[in-house]
Amino acid sequence: MVETQVDDLNIESQTLLVTPKALKAKLPLSKTAHDTVAQGRDVIRDILDRKDHRLFVVIGPCSIHDVEAAHDYARRLKALADEVSDTLVLVQRVYFEKPRTTVGWKGLINDPYMNDTFKIEDGLHIARKLLLDMAEMGLPTATEALDPITPQYMQDLITWSAIGARTTESQTHREMSSGLSSPVGFKNGTDGGLDVAINAMLSVKHPHRFLGIDTDGKVAITVTRGNPYAHVVLRGGGGKPNYDSVSVSLAEQALAKAGVSTNIMVDASHANSNKDPSLQTLVMENITNQIIEGNTSIIGLMVESHLKPGNQKIPADLSELEYGVSVTDGCIGWETTEETIRSMADKLRDVLPARTAG
Repeated sequence: MVETQVDDLNIESQTLLVTPKALKAKLPLSKTAHDTVAQGRDVIRDILDRKDHRLFVVIGPCSIHDVEAAHDYARRLKALADEVSDTLVLVQRVYFEKPRTTVGWKGLINDPYMNDTFKIEDGLHIARKLLLDMAEMGLPTATEALDPITPQYMQDLITWSAIGARTTESQTHREMSSGLSSPVGFKNGTDGGLDVAINAMLSVKHPHRFLGIDTDGKVAITVTRGNPYAHVVLRGGGGKPNYDSVSVSLAEQALAKAGVSTNIMVDASHANSNKDPSLQTLVMENITNQIIEGNTSIIGLMVESHLKPGNQKIPADLSELEYGVSVTDGCIGWETTEETIRSMADKLRDVLPARTAG
């Protein structure tokens, strides 16, 4: 009698992956990098606790596909960050994983060579080395925690984490976030609703128990303490923005009613800019004006920015890629980035200290 196969019917192969411990041993956290991460997290926690009057701005490419361009951007951002450090805390956006509604390039970790070879182990090495380089420059970094296994490989280098609109409702991501070492921002749902983010914030502050991997790569029961530094990120949705003063006020009321943090971060891209990257500057100006006019709940911004504006499709011939241009969502260019960040800092320099004191 021939038995019908019932297990692994759709699995073609499995390959052992480098363990988190082995990758960290190959690319260890230096003293300088450690201090950058620790200090960056402390600053963001102090901002969320209203002990630090500054705003933090997570800014950078929609996704990382070119390490050379990422280094170039980081050097420029570090100089700008030092210039405005009395008012704004700039954190480089370093997104290695991209969620897809159907199919498409899933990011540098999944397919680092952008040719469907899916050299994931190479991707993990490249990603960790880039984060390490930035931390050694003194530049804090932020990323989206998408794959629940990835944080074991690089969370020690991350200052702030985001949970995207597609995964905020996921129990897996809420459990994972309860154990993340960094503060975490939950985006509102793709329909613009706040309920999923509020429920995530209620969940993440509590301990959880779930299946994960340990530093040796073994399947392990993971027990978390809960993450007390979760907050909402307004990114618009349902074809409408939600960064205006009325939407922010309604969000404050909903958060307070639910008994969660009323700290609000605004994502200037996505539905808040109608997916037109150039409109992000208008969002930034509006948020600046809201704070000048008395808002006290907005503590941060997210901005998609690159060396050059716009975006490009991934060509069959990768040599045709234009340097410094996003291959995912469109971004504002560097000149606009500098101009807008400096303008925000100038307008808020004397306003923010009084807001925290109050």
